[in-house]
Amino acid sequence: MDRRSFLRVVGGAAAVLPLTALTACDGSGRTPGVVRIAFQQFGSGTRIRDWIAEAAEQHTAEHPDQTVELVPIVASENDYFTKNELLMASPRTSPDDVYEDTFILLSDVEAGYLQPIDEFVADWEHWPRIARASREAVKGDDGRTYAVPTHTDTRALWFNKEVLSAAGLAEDWAPRTWDELLDAARTIKQEVPEVAPLFIFSGKAQGEKASMQGFEMLFYGTGDTLHDSETGRWIIGSRGFVDALNFVQTVFEEELTLSLADNLDPNIGETIYTELLPEQKLGILLDGSWVSANWGEGGTRPWPEWSEKLGLAKMPTQRGQGDGSVTLAGGWCLAIPRHATDPKAAFSFIETLCQHDRMVDFTVDNGYITVRSDIAEDPRYAEHSPTAAFFTDLLDSAVYRPALAPYPEISSAIQGAMEQVMTGSATPEQAAAGYDAAVIEIVGPENVQEASA
Repeated sequence: MDRRSFLRVVGGAAAVLPLTALTACDGSGRTPGVVRIAFQQFGSGTRIRDWIAEAAEQHTAEHPDQTVELVPIVASENDYFTKNELLMASPRTSPDDVYEDTFILLSDVEAGYLQPIDEFVADWEHWPRIARASREAVKGDDGRTYAVPTHTDTRALWFNKEVLSAAGLAEDWAPRTWDELLDAARTIKQEVPEVAPLFIFSGKAQGEKASMQGFEMLFYGTGDTLHDSETGRWIIGSRGFVDALNFVQTVFEEELTLSLADNLDPNIGETIYTELLPEQKLGILLDGSWVSANWGEGGTRPWPEWSEKLGLAKMPTQRGQGDGSVTLAGGWCLAIPRHATDPKAAFSFIETLCQHDRMVDFTVDNGYITVRSDIAEDPRYAEHSPTAAFFTDLLDSAVYRPALAPYPEISSAIQGAMEQVMTGSATPEQAAAGYDAAVIEIVGPENVQEASA
């Protein structure tokens, strides 16, 4: 059963509501004067909550007639999207603001969960300062704007210099092909057997992390694409899809990664950031620009030496073709649900959340890449991290996921194909065929096309 079908079957939200949400409403409807904001609370990190709580304190001081209520949704990534949609589905339980991954936005627009905000952004001073590509990413098929982008990100290979040194690899290691990446992992396994050589997020438990900083970082390095923007059709029968799955199969068959159980643990990311990388138990990690936020002051695992102990390398394309490297860019945004009690008040709180100084702090503290020119020009942003320039420069050649409503279900099919291969229940060819069948079912046979040879 896909996620949309699940939502229709469940039909209500009380089972997933946190206590704060249940106390904010009664049988007669919503409490007036309350702006409720839903966001993901995952692991031990509190940066998102702290950002919102600080803004809420200022907002209520400036608007005594309003109360801001935080609705943390305690869930892994996939569960967060589902629970958030369950909340938005009902006028009784809907938040007034939601913090969303941009990849889910248009799916929620198509499902009718969100309302356009053109009338609000038209007069907002910071809207013209947001990069055009980021503004386009939050537009629906109707051309209307549905969210305010907060930040973006890029992805690359993080590596522990001491692990690579112990394996006889250079501290300025920079693989040029997939084979060179695999060879480095094999060398680590051989020379430093107590260390897991490589980690790439894979499988259903990792949600969109598996699709985006796992599979798609491989797939787009083959030169193939998920969707043809000119024809408007989704692509099946891709050789690059099989090749990417072959890479995943190699990593697991040769035991170049953590155990299968660890890979299937939805909380493995936190373990990697707080234990495995700092304690030299992992050699190479394919992950995003935000990772270093875990090690700064106030992070989940302060590690002052991280910038000296870790190196960065661009993710190579399959055979070094094209520009020689690949990265995926994404980001999050703030949107207003269709059932918000007071959209004007909801946007007013978004404005408070996105004030210049607060967004500088939020972007810096989390290791994000800004989408706003005023923040990019702020010295605090430019100087906040030794990795900021590296990841920001990657944006020039970044690939973006198809900003289309079917993408979340396409992503789920990708995760399923990865999991079949990593568990050995299907060959890459069989898993790719299953993915193709899923795509046809999701979008209809008239909306697919065979990959060109």
